[in-house]
Amino acid sequence: MAGPGFIHLHVHSAYSLLEGALPLSKLLDLAKADKQPALGIADTNNLFGALEFSEKAAGKGIQPLIGVELAVDFSAMEDSQDRMQERGHDRGRYGKGGLVLLAASETGFANLSGLVSRAHLEGENGRAAAKLGWLQREALEGIICLSGGPEGAIDPWFANNVDTIALGRLDRLRELFGDRFYIELQRHGRPQETLNEAKLLDYAYARGVPLVATNEPFYPGPSDHEAHDALLAIAGGTVVAQTERRKLTDQHYFKTREEMQKLFADLPEALDNTIEIAQRIGYRPKKRNPVLPTFAASPGQSAEEAVAAEAQALAHMARTGLEERFRVVGVAPGKTEEIYRERLEYELGIIERMKYPGYFLIVADFIQWAKAQDIPVGPGRGSGAGSLVAYATTITDLDPLRYNLLFERFLNPERVSMPDFDIDFCQDRREEVIRYVQQKYGEAQVAQIITFGTLQARAVLRDVGRVLQMPYGQVDRIAKLVPANPADPWTLERSLKEVPQLRQLADEDEQVGELLAIGQKLEGLYRHASTHAAGIVIGDRPLQELAPLYRDPRSDMPVSQYNMKWSETAGLVKFDFLGLKTLTTIKRAVDMINRSGDGKFRIEDIPIDDEKTYKLYAIGDTAGVFQVEGAGMRRALVDMKPDHFEDIIALVALYRPGPMENIPLFNDRKHGREDVEYPHEALSEVLDETYGIIVYQEQVMQIAQILSGYSLGEADMLRRAMGKKIKAEMDAQRARFQEGAIRYGLKKGLADTIFDLLAKFANYGFNKSHAATYALVSYQTAYLKAHYPHEFFAATMTLDMGNTDKLNEFRQDAKKHGIEIVPPCVNRSDAVFNTHDGKVFYAIGAVKGVGQAVAEHIMEARGDKPFKDLSDFASRVDARIINRRTLEALVNAGAFDQLVPRREQAFTAIDAIVATASSINSDRDTGQLGLLDFDGPPPILLNQAVTNWLPAERLAREHGAIGFHLSGHPLDQYAELFDRLRVTPYSDFERAVKEADARAGRIAGTIASRNDRRTKKGTPMAILSLSDASGGYEVIAFSEQISQFSNVLQPGKSVILTVEADERPDGISIRLNKAEPIEGAAEKVGRRLTVFAGSEKCLAPIASQLKPGGEGQVSFIVIRDAGAKEYEIELRGGYRLSAEIAGSIKAMEGVVDVRLN
Repeated sequence: MAGPGFIHLHVHSAYSLLEGALPLSKLLDLAKADKQPALGIADTNNLFGALEFSEKAAGKGIQPLIGVELAVDFSAMEDSQDRMQERGHDRGRYGKGGLVLLAASETGFANLSGLVSRAHLEGENGRAAAKLGWLQREALEGIICLSGGPEGAIDPWFANNVDTIALGRLDRLRELFGDRFYIELQRHGRPQETLNEAKLLDYAYARGVPLVATNEPFYPGPSDHEAHDALLAIAGGTVVAQTERRKLTDQHYFKTREEMQKLFADLPEALDNTIEIAQRIGYRPKKRNPVLPTFAASPGQSAEEAVAAEAQALAHMARTGLEERFRVVGVAPGKTEEIYRERLEYELGIIERMKYPGYFLIVADFIQWAKAQDIPVGPGRGSGAGSLVAYATTITDLDPLRYNLLFERFLNPERVSMPDFDIDFCQDRREEVIRYVQQKYGEAQVAQIITFGTLQARAVLRDVGRVLQMPYGQVDRIAKLVPANPADPWTLERSLKEVPQLRQLADEDEQVGELLAIGQKLEGLYRHASTHAAGIVIGDRPLQELAPLYRDPRSDMPVSQYNMKWSETAGLVKFDFLGLKTLTTIKRAVDMINRSGDGKFRIEDIPIDDEKTYKLYAIGDTAGVFQVEGAGMRRALVDMKPDHFEDIIALVALYRPGPMENIPLFNDRKHGREDVEYPHEALSEVLDETYGIIVYQEQVMQIAQILSGYSLGEADMLRRAMGKKIKAEMDAQRARFQEGAIRYGLKKGLADTIFDLLAKFANYGFNKSHAATYALVSYQTAYLKAHYPHEFFAATMTLDMGNTDKLNEFRQDAKKHGIEIVPPCVNRSDAVFNTHDGKVFYAIGAVKGVGQAVAEHIMEARGDKPFKDLSDFASRVDARIINRRTLEALVNAGAFDQLVPRREQAFTAIDAIVATASSINSDRDTGQLGLLDFDGPPPILLNQAVTNWLPAERLAREHGAIGFHLSGHPLDQYAELFDRLRVTPYSDFERAVKEADARAGRIAGTIASRNDRRTKKGTPMAILSLSDASGGYEVIAFSEQISQFSNVLQPGKSVILTVEADERPDGISIRLNKAEPIEGAAEKVGRRLTVFAGSEKCLAPIASQLKPGGEGQVSFIVIRDAGAKEYEIELRGGYRLSAEIAGSIKAMEGVVDVRLN
């Protein structure tokens, strides 16, 4: 390391979240360009990038120096925080309080990892910080300490003239670290650096403490300072223009060695010490082999003996389990038990040779525990379903031999890699399984995996726009010009190249140009840390010995500071515990079926060839059915008309971009419209089930085996090479394939053709094992919908209780099945959706403003004794849980209709309910009211004179409480009018467009929402969400219609629309031509209003409410006392009549009834 002159020791990478703007790749490129032999990172309070940096730096020939800028709490040796605040020593003025700690040895890295982990796991108030008391000599072995710089634990105290604290800390650190403590000097042009430097030099020379010069870069070059300043404003929740916030200078960029040598030419020893420190560091973290707890080992066993014991345990479990599968399930057609046993022994041999029995035992153990606790577990996921050992040990529940699934696709004997079972659990009880694993292996040996959210294109524009104080609407419009495609996210660079309007805005508006320029520099940086949704790692020792740990504030479980890739590189073995809500749906439905039946129904026992289930698939009646509920998938089902399970597997695999272009060919061959052809006659058995089309990755492997003599392990390597498209690998595989195929008897041209065909399908062919297991879950839900629709809808709606749109979709689908979803009822509903008497009762917990906790309290208060009346309800609920807002929502939703049929009466009684409940609760709490001597609450009197709610008001209140119209629809009252005006229900119109090639019509709807936006040309357009009694739909209105009908096209309005429509793959597209309010249309139609009144006195007030000038006729029928004859009075002239006018008259005093015909 001769003559480097300077080595960086205090670099902030992008892993200093919302602080560092130096991605590791960029950082290493800069160091390489400057021929820097070593490089030290010290991210703020974390080691997120330690292993990644170590491996990547070493790969570029740069010595990685692993450090951290760790906040240290010195309060134990100083005044209390209260005294410090009284003296004005606040954290804002005193920096981040960090020390730079560098790992010099393996022990040092372990100690550093331990300190950082503890700082996160035991940090207070959500702040990671190490306590001074933790810094004992043994905990600091192998760690080099730098004093931290201008924002560290020392300098800010000097800068604020609190020298006693600064000097005390220096003395303490010198005592703790000895000759491994260095005083850090920085020169970034900050005033406090000059002031601090004099004091630091005095101390260093007086005490003999070595100096070290550092550059603390946060961004690549000087031109990036403005963007980095915006990043600091984003982090602080402030704006760039604000002066009182954290700022850095334009010198905090990654300086070259030459720049640093010039900067510290007067202190050559400070430069030399950077080299000395690098020379003292002789360790870097490296890739580690997988580390797992031993499962079946006995105390004192060697590692080899432990592996042998695990192999024996797995073999015993698998062999016993396979015999049980024979007893319960049997074997696949055309197979024998001996074939199964041979396959089992083959797999066990490979698993033992690769030393993975322990992995299988660990997975089998927690799955078997879950099943014993009645926690639903999926039949499999991913390639693991190809393993017979997994099937025998109940890890999976799909027979791999029955469906020709390949073990080598899961565990390749030709390629050493960890097996990877992804396990689906019931969403509601997944955490129980994780807790079991924690208890079994120890909480210190189980952790989650970190993930990092990034500043993506749209989000970074919004963040930067905010800190630049640009108008929100303007920034939002600019951000929306970036195409949104989660599968292939657009960058700002690509958007500027391919979206002309965005490029034009950047060219014409200087501020927009600045926004986009800063956005591009910050795009892709890490914004925050969170937790992987499913990944759990299990180790054979406390995990902080393998990787530093982090605490997600939303979880009690520790988290590996390395992301998934680097956690596995560190030797941690990942297990995916996924929550699949469909399993929860199935479990709820099965439980309801068993409660109402003989209790013996098991979803595992359903026949796989049920005709009613396949008919449901064939007509596309699959709303709510797993994997096949989308409109496009339903259309594919109708075209395919599946009639056996293999069809469902194929469709799950085919319905993706790329393969889906083969669906028409698949269907034509299935139904005999086209002959089945094979690339070669020898492939007929492999491709028979998919009609000669390569659909699965496993088929690619089998074709290579048949035609070219590949082993299945080699064929999996071929598949992987084809997927990567690396030319050198592809050329080698092509030569290998040609050689084997020619030996088999193929000509070179045909061998090339088939190889190219395999290469195409290997790239987007689907994993059959995964398709088969998910097809099974799909079939189970379809079977439930076909045979137990009430339970199916109740269970499905329960799992989407928070999604009003989905609930409304299911309600409409249930209606098509003749199943009524009725409003909630405090006496018959549960917290979740349930079934009674052939109806599905709306969940109390799904009512807006109620929630699950309140709903469960009502269920607990009700018990098995229904509420008799409002007084009884008030006496049994807790007023501290049930408040006025909750009661309003329940009344409006109809939950008290059984107790008080008139909702307006129940609504006016809410105050009395609250008062009664509060009084009884208070008396019970103070001991004035015992449970045994309670005679019952005072009755709650109902207001008989309260004005009736009009139907429209009742429905509007219900809509507000539920999110859609349940007991009726605002348009119900216009049924006769719609017949007269030839208005078509939306569901009939949609059917006519799809099936009869209709292209125009008149439909009606109540507008739920209006989303205004602009077309690509910049003209106004709006997307209207509407509904009628048959369902919900959307209509697009363009500029001409918006201008003409804007006042009509408002949320809450009921309208009649003249529209045009086109069929789309996912439904129909509707465009507006004309709109008019329903009331206006009604007034133009000749109608008759008949008012039944109790006396002549109310006739004049009623007549005053009528609007002349229409074509409607009005008559009064006066009802006399018993025995007297009724008589009719008909008004002269024509009137404008509507349901609204009829409703308001019906609510008037003296009116008995109103009929509008």
